[in-house]
Amino acid sequence: MPADPDEIADVVLGRFKKLPTKRRPQVRDNGLHEWVPLSGIVAEKDGVLTCLSLATGMKCLPASKLPLAKGNALHDWHAEVLAIRAFNRYLLDECDTHSQGSSPTSDIITRRPPSAISPSSPQPFAIRDDVTLHMYCSEAPCGDASMELTMAAQEDASPWELPPSSASPSGTTTAPPPQTTTDTTPLPGRAYFSHLGIVRRKPARGDAPPTTSKSCSDKLALKQCTSLLASLASLLIHPGNAYVSSVILPESEYSATGCERAFSASGRMKAVVDEAARWKGGHRFSPFEVRTTSREFEFSKRMVRRKAGADKIAASNLAAAWTRGGGVDEGTMGGVLQGRKAFDVRGASLVSRRRMWEVAAAVAERVATEGGDDDEVGGLLRRALDVDAYGKVKGGEMLVHRREVKEAARRVALAGWVVNVGDEEFARL
Repeated sequence: MPADPDEIADVVLGRFKKLPTKRRPQVRDNGLHEWVPLSGIVAEKDGVLTCLSLATGMKCLPASKLPLAKGNALHDWHAEVLAIRAFNRYLLDECDTHSQGSSPTSDIITRRPPSAISPSSPQPFAIRDDVTLHMYCSEAPCGDASMELTMAAQEDASPWELPPSSASPSGTTTAPPPQTTTDTTPLPGRAYFSHLGIVRRKPARGDAPPTTSKSCSDKLALKQCTSLLASLASLLIHPGNAYVSSVILPESEYSATGCERAFSASGRMKAVVDEAARWKGGHRFSPFEVRTTSREFEFSKRMVRRKAGADKIAASNLAAAWTRGGGVDEGTMGGVLQGRKAFDVRGASLVSRRRMWEVAAAVAERVATEGGDDDEVGGLLRRALDVDAYGKVKGGEMLVHRREVKEAARRVALAGWVVNVGDEEFARL
């Protein structure tokens, strides 16, 4: 019997209530109440639900700032994306502990038997077969899944304009409605309501610096193909059991039409079904079920407006991330640890590219040492992470199957996906 959506939501909401007050939205000096989205990853095992990670946040790094990040600053800290990054950090920390021999009985991950490991399936770890993953989101994911909700919330449902293009120095020309998005066409944020099923960038104010971070709807749709594992975790953990079974949304934030179009095998992901038969490395198309809960997050836009008794409220600039066991419990602002200078290595979050690479490399070194000189796969794993630039990790041979899955999904279902570039050349310190 599937886990109850209200119970999944309660696990995340209950865990959030235990965070320090400084991680929560505040009432500003001018009286404005702050709101923020919340997301979390929940494991179901033997009928017991456990929150493995959660995050709040709703902003991302402008495209022009990516070359300054150098692995230290987060690119995207929308709650859904940050919760998944925190989940990846949790898994890497579990692998780290397991590889040191101090926790051979993790209830989430396990070592794969030697007979299952090969150069084409090299990961030494896997999520246990009896673990099912769920995701809770306090707001509808931005992008395609929420377009009907966005339209319904407007007094005038006319499409919002795209930011002026560089070809319009006067700033008065609006780009034509895109039929498809290409590398030379700006990804729309909330613009052009009549164009549904397309890849969109993160929505922002019209005067905000442009970003190429894709919407949460698009990123979640792709996770149905690649699993929740990011590149670094994919080197160590087999993807087979890392797919989300269900995504839980508040009843007020659910559009059946939007979610079916954005995520399902009968919507824009339909072309992936046949394509997935050719995927390797344990990847598959695993569409999650979108279910609803009656629970509301106390700092959701709806609840904060009700509490403030006013329509005018403010988006929180603070993002928070937490993982089970306290491995991650931090607040970030502008993509770096709160109180640190922008892009300073000392401000790198535990879920940043730099910090995740460090722990993955340490695990790989121990696995390779444990296997000895005759361990071909251990040697491959060590060499995959012991390179002089992060881009070489992501572009390495051991991630070829994952890259093929991403390329196929973008080609047949998520056309117009513009890859973020500019933060690949940094090295481990």
